[in-house]
Order: sequence, then C-alpha cells, then structure tokens
Amino acid sequence: MTKKVNLSIIIFLAAILIAGAGYFGYQEYLVKKDLLSKKQIIKNIGSHFTDTHSKGQDKLTATYKQALNDKSYTVQNPYVKINPYETSPLTALVLFQTDTKAKVSYTVKGQSKTTSLTNTVNEGYTTKHQVPIVGLYANYENTVQIKVDYQDGHSETKTLQLKTGSLPEYLDEDNIKVTKSDTAKMDIGDNKLTVINRTTKEPYAIDSDGKIRWYSTNWSQHTIEQLKNGHLLLQTKLNNEAKAYNYLLEQDYLGRVYKEYKFNSSAGNKEQAGYPATVIHHDVTELPNGDLIATVNDGSDKYVEDTIVQISHKTGKVVKVIDLKRLLPAKMYLKYKEKTDSGQYDWLHVNAVDYDKKDGSLLISARNQDLIMKLDYKTDQIEWIYCNKDKKEWPRKYRKKLLTPTKGTAYTGGQHGIYVLSNDGKTENILLYDNNIAVTNGDKDTSGKYSQAIEYKIDNENKTITQVWDYGKELGEDNFTSIIGYAQRLDNQNTLIDFGFKNQGAESNIIEVTKDGQQIFNVTLKTSAADKTYVYRAYRWEFYSSNYVFDLNKD
Repeated sequence: MTKKVNLSIIIFLAAILIAGAGYFGYQEYLVKKDLLSKKQIIKNIGSHFTDTHSKGQDKLTATYKQALNDKSYTVQNPYVKINPYETSPLTALVLFQTDTKAKVSYTVKGQSKTTSLTNTVNEGYTTKHQVPIVGLYANYENTVQIKVDYQDGHSETKTLQLKTGSLPEYLDEDNIKVTKSDTAKMDIGDNKLTVINRTTKEPYAIDSDGKIRWYSTNWSQHTIEQLKNGHLLLQTKLNNEAKAYNYLLEQDYLGRVYKEYKFNSSAGNKEQAGYPATVIHHDVTELPNGDLIATVNDGSDKYVEDTIVQISHKTGKVVKVIDLKRLLPAKMYLKYKEKTDSGQYDWLHVNAVDYDKKDGSLLISARNQDLIMKLDYKTDQIEWIYCNKDKKEWPRKYRKKLLTPTKGTAYTGGQHGIYVLSNDGKTENILLYDNNIAVTNGDKDTSGKYSQAIEYKIDNENKTITQVWDYGKELGEDNFTSIIGYAQRLDNQNTLIDFGFKNQGAESNIIEVTKDGQQIFNVTLKTSAADKTYVYRAYRWEFYSSNYVFDLNKD
C-alpha cells in the first residue's frame, strides 16, 4: 500500500512539474509570438544598393582614365591629383606610362625618423601605372619619392612635392598628445597607422608622433572597418548636416566608392526624437563570402539594439535575421525596466559581433546584460554563455550552456569589442574590452574601479573559461571608462587598447602594450561631449594592405 501511495505522489508531483513547465513554456510562446516576424524586420530595415555618394564619381574616374591612357604622362612628368575623389584630402592619385613593363613603389617622407610610409603598388608589372598615394600630412608640402623598377633590372625615381590644405573643423592636432612612442617595439611596419574610429565626426588616422596622416570628410558613426580586399566600410550620412547615419559605403582610402548600402530611417532607434534615427548602431563584420553581418535596430516600437542581420554583398538585401529576443529568456527583456529617452527598452544593447570561420560561429557582446555568448551561425543555437547571472535564474535549458570561470577569472561588465584570436576545435581564445561596469549582472564589488583588456581561454568540452591575459587593472580608476572602448591584438602580439571614455568622456587614451604589460605607445586625445568625438574604437592598420588594388578600369 505504501509503495502505491509513494508512486501516486511521485506521479502527481511529476504531473505538476510537467504542467508547470508546459504553462511557463506556453506563456513564453505567447510573449514571443507577438514579436516582429523576420519578414517584417527585413521590410522595416529596407536595405538596398544606391548611388547617392558614388554617382558623382563616375565623371572623376572618366577623367583619370583619360589621363592614364595619355602617353605624355611619364615617370618624370606624371599626372597628379590630390584628393582625387574629393573626400580624402591626405591622399593623391599619380598616373603615368612607361615604355616597358615595370612595378612601382613609393615613400611619403615622414617629419621624423620613423614616420615615413612606404607602399608597393599591387598591380604587378605593367606599362600603365595607377599609384594611389596615402599618408600625406595636412597643410604641408609633402615629399613623395616614386620608385619604378623595370623587369630588366634597372630602376628610375621621381620626387614629387604635394601641398595639402588645412585640417577641417573637429580635427585639431593640438588635441593629440603622445607621451610615449617606442617605435622599435611598436607594431608599425612600413605603412601602419593608428585609426581613430570616433563616435561621430571625421574618422582619421595618426602616426607614432600623433600627426594626422589620413581622414575622411564624410562623418562616420561607430563603424569603420577594413575588408579583406583592403577596402574600408564606412557608416555615414546623406551629408554632414543630416541626422541619421543610414548609409554604408565600401570605399578605398582615396574615397572611391565601390558599393553603397542604404537603410530605412524608420527602422532606427528613436532616441533622437524629432528626426530619423540610425539602423546600424554599433558593429559590422565581414563573412568569408563577402556578405556583411550587422547589429541593427529592427523597427520595433518597444525594443532596440537586440537584432543581428546578414546583408548580401551581391544584392544589398537582408538575407538572414537573428532576433535575440527569440533566443534568450523572455523575462530578460520583460523585466528590464530602464527606458531610453523615447520610451523603448535597450535591454540587451548588442555592441559587437565577430564571425569565426573555423567553426562557423558568431561571437556576441551584449552590454546591458553584461553578457557574452557564442552562436552556431547555421542553426542559431547557443553554444555558450558567460555572464555573472546566478545559474538558478536561468531556465533549465540554458544552464548547460553557461561557462564556469576558473579561479581568478573575472566576469565582464558592460564590455565591448569581442573577437576570436584562435580556435583549435577544443579550446578557443577570445579578446575583448571589459569596461567593468555592472549594468545588470556585472561584478558589483569591482564595478567602476578599473577597465581592462582581457584575453580568455574557453574549454568547449568542459564549459570552463580562464582569464589568461589582461591589462588595465593596474591603471585603476584613472582609466575607468563606463562606456565604449576596444582592444586589438597586433601582428607582433602587442595589444592596442582604447580607453575611449576616460574622465567621463573628456578624453580618450590609447595605449599599446607588450605581452608582459610594458607600455610602448601612449596617446591621449581630448574629446568633446557636445560634438561626441569620443574614440569608440582604435585600430592599427596597414595603409594599405597587400590585397588592395586600385584599378580605374574596374568598378
């Protein structure tokens, strides 16, 4: 009898648990069925190709083609045009012909011993030469030496003097102060500059002296990336007087536009009440096939900055949507109380995405949940989550996805800029910038005391995470940044760190450190809250890469 009673109790309790799980599952279904459909999100975003910024360039290109085919332009008498596409004043285009096939390189002479820039033109041996010059100084008579190496072994040189104009408003070299520059240990090579990717206004690049050597007159917001073909991806506006940054340009350093994406302002974050707002809000990354992955607002009246899309580089259209409200527990956005100025909920605030071609995964940083995660990009299934949210607060189906930190491993808080360093299938190393501010789930004991770059090692089989390198904690509150920031692992294994919102945004501090934490480059940039000129990210890039080929005869 007792066994029957016990069995009845067990069956009864099991029924309650199943019913409860079914009830809460049904409740979650009811909530999520009211979310925007993928079809509606694609319609709201309205991504498509346009020629708003590029249509005026056809005439310029035609002029340069004519000059390229003019045999009167020789090595000693070349065609020269500074700012050839009218948006990149510290560049030039040099055109000439040679009687026999040759290849070309050039050097822009630096104002100090280690700041000359040298590039090889990646067109191979030819008789018609198109030389894209980058790295000029502003308001200066630049010395550029062009070297022509012929196939028969002899060479020829030509020295040009190129006078440039003054810097525009919102660019002031007096606001750039370099306090450390150990160029022997820095990762600068023959042609690398530090790219200053600001929250708004002109993106630009500086050398190891802090001198501006490139900028675009097209204002950008958050996004300037380098593509695998050496082109740039620049998020900009209709013009600098417009409000919304709803154009994405694939261009080169000279400003020549190759593709131009346009987005519907109506899908943007409506925080800026009274005028259209921006669809792409923080990050864009490139897939191996050339398509783009972007963090977007999806047109929801209630929620913002929680959707990721894939945009075809062939059609300009959105071809995939990941609405993270459908992947994460509904209570995370239903219980988030803080509203934006427009009354919307920025419950997740996705500020970084990175694609790992090793296993086809997507790494995501979600600032407002103090959370990083990894998705299988084919299936949209969560691979792992790292967050200082109590395990008991997660629904059961998520608990097996949670990473367990090993001893001494910090939780992130309001972090930015996650990306993969290496992945051997069993373990993976990732790098990110940890603002260390407890937004919802961060470590309240350390919040606000420092910010740091962190490298983590993740054991995918055992679901553990270990902090294997960091820098910034030793700088303390002086370099704490409540928002923005980035860390980049350089080719020589140094790390470039952008403390982008130092002293409550009065300045941005970019530091290059060695693996053992030795500072070898330190530059501080005064910033403006009124103009929002904070350094959102800083990169060290080649100007230009070996993949970049300038060709007037190709679109």
